[in-house]
Amino acid sequence: MTDILTNSTLGDFLTSLASGEINLITVIVWLLIAAAISIVGGAIGGMLLAGKDIGYQLSAMLGGLFAPVGVIPAILLGLFLLNLLLKV
Repeated sequence: MTDILTNSTLGDFLTSLASGEINLITVIVWLLIAAAISIVGGAIGGMLLAGKDIGYQLSAMLGGLFAPVGVIPAILLGLFLLNLLLKV
């Protein structure tokens, strides 16, 4: 475990992630984090909205599948705009 934390490559990555530097690797990581959170949120929302009507499992599956459709383009657009604003 100490080898992972003292690795200079991982340290540089965590520093760039925490400092708000936007590069390809940090965009991919933020996109994966946002997609995972949106899948969980979509599943919960689907269960709350349509759980009694079509069943909790189907509504959770549909919510989990359709939630990232709106989140992924929004995250990419937001990171693109942040990148433009940081360069000005």
